[in-house]
Formats: sequence, C-alpha cells, structure tokens
Amino acid sequence: MSDRKAIRGTFLDFIDDPFFRPATESARFLADGLLVVEAGRIVNFGDYDEVRSQHPTLEITHYPHHLITPGFIDLHTHYPQTEMIAAYGEQLMEWLDKYTFPTEAKFQDADYARRIAVFFLEELLRNGTTTAVVLPTIFPQSVEVFFEEAQRRNLRMIAGQVLMSRNAPDFMINPAGKAYEEMRSQIQKWHGQDRLLYAITPRFAITSTPEELAMAGALKAEFPEVYVHTHLSENLKEVEFTAQLFPESRDYLNVYEQFGLVGDRSIFAHCVQLDESAFGRLSKAGAAIAYCPTSNLFLGSGLFKLHQAKSVTQPIKVGLATDVGAGTSFSMLKTMGEAYKVAQLQGQSLSSLQAFYLATLGAAKALSLDDRLGNFAIGKEADFVVLDPTATPLMKLRNPKPATTLEEVMEQAFTLMIVGDDRMVKATYVGGAIAHSLL
Repeated sequence: MSDRKAIRGTFLDFIDDPFFRPATESARFLADGLLVVEAGRIVNFGDYDEVRSQHPTLEITHYPHHLITPGFIDLHTHYPQTEMIAAYGEQLMEWLDKYTFPTEAKFQDADYARRIAVFFLEELLRNGTTTAVVLPTIFPQSVEVFFEEAQRRNLRMIAGQVLMSRNAPDFMINPAGKAYEEMRSQIQKWHGQDRLLYAITPRFAITSTPEELAMAGALKAEFPEVYVHTHLSENLKEVEFTAQLFPESRDYLNVYEQFGLVGDRSIFAHCVQLDESAFGRLSKAGAAIAYCPTSNLFLGSGLFKLHQAKSVTQPIKVGLATDVGAGTSFSMLKTMGEAYKVAQLQGQSLSSLQAFYLATLGAAKALSLDDRLGNFAIGKEADFVVLDPTATPLMKLRNPKPATTLEEVMEQAFTLMIVGDDRMVKATYVGGAIAHSLL
C-alpha cells in the first residue's frame, strides 16, 4: 500500500541566494500550493490546481492561512547544555568552567544522557527544526544514545564525540589516543546509517594539543566524507589564549589549517573576531560558518559580520544556529530575529527572505546537503514545518489575512521572525510524516 500523501497550503522556499539575487529570482512563493510526498521524499510540488489534476484521488491535508517552509536547519548546538540554558553572568571562558564542564560531566551516565537527548530532540521538533549539527560530550555513551534517539525519529542529524585533552578539569579530559579509537569506531557504525552523519569535533583549539589536532586531521584524511565541526574566534580572551598556545600559527584559523581541518565539510561556529584574511581563506576553502546571534549576544562575544561573510567578492557559506545552551532559545524564528537586530546595530539590514534562507537552503548548502534538503525540489527529503502566522492574539492582529503575493509573505515572514516562537509551529514533518503537531 502506498504511503503517498499531499499537503495543501501557502508555501515559501528558495531556489537561489537572496543575498545575491532579487527576491523574485531567489524565492518561490505559492499562495495555494500542493506538496506530494511518498517514501519520505517529495514526488510532486506546484500550484494546487495543476498538481491536484495529476493526483485526483489523493487525500489532502489542508493548512489554510498557514505558511509552509522547509524544515529548519540548526548549524551548531550542544545537546548536553540543554538543562543549563540561561546560566547567569559570565563570559565564555568563565562560563565554561563554572557551568558547562560540570553539566557535561553528568553525561558519563548513559541513562541521563538519553533522557536529555530525548528532551532535546523533541524540543527541536517542537520548534520546527528537522536537522542539526550537534555537539555531544567527550563520553562515547553520549554519542551513542544521541544517534540512537535521532535514528528512532528518522532525523537527519550530524554529531560526533567531542575532543578535549587539555585545559579542562580532569573529569573532562579524554586522552587523544583513546578518543581516536572511539571516534573511528563511531564513524564506521553511524556515518551514513539511515539519515545520520558524523562530525570530527574538537571542542576548540584551546582544549586540544597539537598531537590531538594532528590525530583529528589524520582521521579526516582517512574518512574524507565526514564533517569537521568546532568553534572559531568566538571571544577575545579565547583568541588571545589560542595565540599563546599556538605561537607558530598566524591566527586562530591557521591552527586548524595546519592540521588539515579546513575544507568544504568544515563548520566553524561563531567567527565573531575574524579579520579579512580569515574570511578570505574560509571562502577559498569552501568552509561554512554557523552564525549564533543569541549566544554571541548572551555571552557578550560581539557582533558577527554577516555582511562580510556574504560579500560578493569572498562569499562564505553561512547558516543560522541556536548554540543552546549559550544560545537562549531553540527557536530558529527567535534566532532570525536576533540576527536582524545584530545587523541593525552594524548599520546593515537582514530581510525576512535572507533570514529564512539562512535557516533552510543556505544552511543545507553550508552542509553540502542541498541535493537532499533545503527546499521543495522533487526528489528531496520531505522535511518541512507548518507555521501559523495567527497563533497568538498579537500575531492574529498583525496578520489578519492570508498572504497572496510575495511582498505580503515577506512581511508576514518578518513578523514571524520578530515576534514568533515555538507557538507558531503548528506541525513539523520529518520524512513526510508528522513528528510534532499542535492539532
């Protein structure tokens, strides 16, 4: 029996980059569209009347006065930090010592790790996020239970054991040789298993010795299809300490370059303190930046130069990220809103189309997964989110009628990213099946 199904509603996705192309050429808006999915993939998509004529007997789920977009992609987040979100009063280095490392130590307990992984994944789905790049901890059991729970939910997730061999409490140190064997085994078990992918994950340069980073580079050379995921130039004290630890490196990025960790499957979180040279080298390498506005503001790290990362001359792949738990929300809508404010503080602007692009197709391109995710192209995986622009009294007052033009949906999407949150998420679909619903 076929599992083919159809979803009707108002759709918004992207076929090009709205930072570089006009809205009419980069965005695709259907005031009344029909999406047909089967076996977890999109098999047809277009205007309702046209697609309906090709599937006249198919049962339809209709979401009137809703906006349907591809599932959100969170490019950088920490599932073990879920319970310490909103930890008061410190900047990065002190915050790690006071809150993060003691919290992550609890993940030696696999049962505890599983409980938090379940909560974390359900929270992602409640906020419309269907793919994420996730840091577990140094403990292999924290990786295993995360992948098991993600697999159970048919989610496309990227994760990998965190490397830490110095400059951390003894209870958060894992010798590089031991970590290598654990990671190598995990890659062979999990990378490419169902919708799961692996990332070699040095926490940041400060907590890895040169020998450990060399090991990470060797593992990347052995398994070139896996990702590299780490932090880069988040905080001024972090940058200064890194320079002391690696005096032979020209800058922070060069630490990773020297060990073969900068390439087209490398994801660098934050990048707040980068200079022009580093931006240019990231662009040339095809690496990606995970932009974490709520975290950068909460920890006082600084204002990310999105306009420079998306320059015409040296464009870099960028996606939005929540960075829970320094980040203050699981909601990609709230993350978009904070990114808009950061742009305003720098005399720049961020349109609703640009923001939604960074959470969908832009993030998929950053992960080299745009052949599978990011828009409603036929053949792609059917992950999408149904947003209710009237979910609260204020939103209903602000959006009294459905959007019927691209200009109207741009305005509606802007209200969603400025005052929206998880209450706007009516349903989240993973592989064409409902994974979360407010119905």
